[in-house]
Amino acid sequence: MLDYKIRTFMTLCKTMNYRVTAEMLNMSQPSVTQHIQLLEQYYDTKLFVYDKKKLYKTPSASLLEKHLATIINNEKYLEQELSKSKVKSIRIGATKTIGNYVINDKIIKLIKNNYVITFVIDNTKSLLQKLNDNELDLLIIEGVFNKNSYDYRLFRKEPFLGVCSKDHPFSKRCVSFEDIFEENLIIREKGSGTRLIFEQELIRNNYSLDSFKKVHCISNFELIKQLINNNLGITFAYQSIIQNSGLDTFDIENNKIVREFNYVCLKHTKIDELISTFENI
Repeated sequence: MLDYKIRTFMTLCKTMNYRVTAEMLNMSQPSVTQHIQLLEQYYDTKLFVYDKKKLYKTPSASLLEKHLATIINNEKYLEQELSKSKVKSIRIGATKTIGNYVINDKIIKLIKNNYVITFVIDNTKSLLQKLNDNELDLLIIEGVFNKNSYDYRLFRKEPFLGVCSKDHPFSKRCVSFEDIFEENLIIREKGSGTRLIFEQELIRNNYSLDSFKKVHCISNFELIKQLINNNLGITFAYQSIIQNSGLDTFDIENNKIVREFNYVCLKHTKIDELISTFENI
């Protein structure tokens, strides 16, 4: 059982507000302050400071938060192992491509095998924040992340392709960047893995989204596919998204794009055990 002061500290790290923390934990605000002061005395360091009435974490608080997140995550698995209950739980997050098109069969098998599942589909940035906040145990993401900050393993590599309708002039062809800039581009929202990868590829070739005639931002990929089927634009996506969709693909000259799908966990947690549970179910 973790010390109650740790719970107060981690809640304050999330809310960055003493009053809101007190309300969430059903405590008085002075009690929250006392818990933080006791931790500061124990670790002999300042954890929070005010600057112009705004609360900030010190570097010591950020370091402590990172290590405590791992401890809290590991305690959850210890409780499961010690419990007599045969019910196991796992909290999984996946980016939209993977969550909607790649791992549905695994989620079904977990539920059939008596796992209690939390399954969240969101963009890379939001999922990493949920992992940091100990709301999820295992991520499977397509986006870019700081590999020095997490434990990770490769899930698989996936081709990243241009997508168009079957009767589009680009269908099954290799075209230039100059060609695609004349098209309506339909992309996902900011924070999505596919958008970030495409923007990075543009930058690598000294271009940007501003190079396109028109750019439409739509978060629903099913709608994006309908628009492309109606020849209202092109997009860029992973191969798994467009399988059996009735759409065709195209390549960009000298730009063969293959990206990683990765398992991601907090550092020093049971990533191999989590992956084994997921893959071997």
